[in-house]
Amino acid sequence: MKLSRRGILTGAAAGGGLLVAWWLLPRTYHNPLTPGRGEDVFGAWLRIGENSVVTVAVPQLEMGQGVTTVLPQLVAMELGADWRQVAIEPAPPSGAYPNLPLAQKWAPLWDPVAAGLSDTTDELLAARFARETRFNATAEGTTLAAYEDMAREAGAAARAMLAQEAAERWGMAWEELTIAEGLVRGGDGLIATFGELASGAAERAVPDPAPLRPEPAREEPLAVFADAAPAFPRIDLPAKVDGSLQFAGDVRLPGMLHASIRHGPNAGAELTGFDAAAGYGVPGVVQVVEGRRWLAAVAETWWSAERALEAMNPQFTVSYPAGSAEIPARLGLMLENGASFRIAETGFGAEGMTRVDLARRYEVEPHLAAPLETATATARFAGGRLELWIASQASESARRAAADALGIAAEDVALYPMPAGGSFDARLEHDHAIEVALVAREVAERFPEGARAVQLTWPRRSELTHARPRPPAWMLLGAQLQPGVPGSPGTGGAIDALRVRIACPPAALEFGRRLFGGLTPWAAIRETEGKKDPLACTGAVPPYQLPSLVVEHVPVEISLPVGRVRGNADSYTAFAIESFIDEIAQQSGREPLSYRMAMLGSDIRLAACLQRAAQLGDWDGGASGSGQGLACHRLGDGPDAPRIACVATARGSAGESGGGVRVTRLSVAVDIGRIVNLDIARQQIEGGLVFGLGMALARAPRWRSGLPASVDYADLDLPTLADCPEIQVDFIASEAPPADPGEIGAVVAPPAIANALFSATGLRLRRLPLLSDGI
Repeated sequence: MKLSRRGILTGAAAGGGLLVAWWLLPRTYHNPLTPGRGEDVFGAWLRIGENSVVTVAVPQLEMGQGVTTVLPQLVAMELGADWRQVAIEPAPPSGAYPNLPLAQKWAPLWDPVAAGLSDTTDELLAARFARETRFNATAEGTTLAAYEDMAREAGAAARAMLAQEAAERWGMAWEELTIAEGLVRGGDGLIATFGELASGAAERAVPDPAPLRPEPAREEPLAVFADAAPAFPRIDLPAKVDGSLQFAGDVRLPGMLHASIRHGPNAGAELTGFDAAAGYGVPGVVQVVEGRRWLAAVAETWWSAERALEAMNPQFTVSYPAGSAEIPARLGLMLENGASFRIAETGFGAEGMTRVDLARRYEVEPHLAAPLETATATARFAGGRLELWIASQASESARRAAADALGIAAEDVALYPMPAGGSFDARLEHDHAIEVALVAREVAERFPEGARAVQLTWPRRSELTHARPRPPAWMLLGAQLQPGVPGSPGTGGAIDALRVRIACPPAALEFGRRLFGGLTPWAAIRETEGKKDPLACTGAVPPYQLPSLVVEHVPVEISLPVGRVRGNADSYTAFAIESFIDEIAQQSGREPLSYRMAMLGSDIRLAACLQRAAQLGDWDGGASGSGQGLACHRLGDGPDAPRIACVATARGSAGESGGGVRVTRLSVAVDIGRIVNLDIARQQIEGGLVFGLGMALARAPRWRSGLPASVDYADLDLPTLADCPEIQVDFIASEAPPADPGEIGAVVAPPAIANALFSATGLRLRRLPLLSDGI
């Protein structure tokens, strides 16, 4: 890292002292990029070839969200490259790509002692942590917040270096040159390609600060029905369409073997017995590998390995069995009587509530990420070094976990990042990295004459058995309401005080102890049991300005490891709050839209979203029988957080077997700040809405003694194309910083659908999924 006078002074000012800032700054880090033949490296973000191809390193996992388009777009726009000359490659774990916003947000997970000392200290410690640990995790929608400035500065620096090289050759001032469409132009018709200048330009000093263009990347919102070609189409789209894009499961190496695996009923189970002879009797099987809590078979084909496991019939003990009957009982008991921690308190706080005029309980069951691609990784162990091909949202954590499992240094593990066929946060876990490393070591001992790679692919049953679902949450909401004016119906119901009590596991702390502490799931449960977890209650502070608000967390141990799933805590807190707001409006005789608008205070951004969604959805007031429901949400705190509003149109029929529901339309208005890529933003909102549709209407997984009752993917009853409603998404023009749109659609859809079903059927469904008990 090159330190500038400006950088040191900035650190001194922010840290309150040069000595502290200097200690916290990283000393050096290795440039992770290596030039290919005919290429030159420009910092840690891009290479330029003699053919003028610009290859941009992407330090985030591509899992369908379009990050391999958005980040290269930022580089290309600052550089002045033609979009057709831009290529991409996944960046390896490196201190050059610290995800500082995520490191700061997750500080309570990696340093629960120091976190929260002060804003300045938190920022400095997070920066030190992120760089030293090569923390570039893909999560929480932080890609643009973390990397927009880095990507722009990288492109701007390379542009200046190319211009300086051309200016010296032409005897001109470099500031007079223009760089656009992949060409450097001077006066008198002078033109040079990037490839012609790259070799000399790469030897020049990196400008500090980089000369950024006056305006950042921005695309204006188009009308919802506008049909215009995207300015920056997805780079990965052609390869995905023709099938040439390689995911983790597509890796093929010479002589590669295949492995399948069986896991115990839960993370506390242990392998007690299996018939090894039956496994070796299956043609093509070359090895059986025994772990403490799993059994793997290695064969020439994956199907042979899977058949061997069936033949071996592994047996496991069951520790801390969790069942779908016990979990609700624990949550309900603790919700009523358990000790709680104060998470948030605004206005008059607890003293503002002197009575409870309306109280309701909302129940949200566990939800699985269930990505289409199961956990897959390929490894080759030779000479004390491990090569690992894997799709991981936290690649350095996966690398270190594999190294620790083998007892080698992390530097002896070469990790090759692969794109993921979906994730929804499932690939923040790295159990399969540990397992494939151990299996690869056994294979290396079996074939000492030559290293053979092995690809471990979890069968669907392991993906569901071993998954850590989004935690269940039982929530009790109580409100003190203003009385109406006598003789004036529909004038009361304004909320004077709101209390939100959330009973759920300390899921974020539990996940953090696995990711950062290397604990087993059961050790993480035991270490975090009974602890306060604000990150498990995000979204519980509503976007409304209320005189009094109290949010409490009741930590509950449910004997089932839980984790992260798209939307995370906001997916259940938004469901409860927006359902409760609708109930208050209905009981008070208030129209749901105007009722919400009256409580927004100065939140003009959310008000604009509500009004536009109502226009798109032909909102008629949500009258009985209309089948229309409304919900809104702010994802995060502060003025820059993204906002969304949704009008859902649905119909239900109690006469159908088990209850029937059809969502026919979702009309959404969203403010995600400055839009970097409109096409990808729309894709993410639409995908999130469909994911939220699954949260609302799919089948809740059931557990028996730690095992899901079904390991059939179809039994999850996830939405198909035929189930998808008409979706309308409109974006509100905004000057706020850009926000990631990947999760906000998933959060708002379930409460909007629940409220729509109430207006369609008259039944208020307070459990998610909504059809847990039928209509």
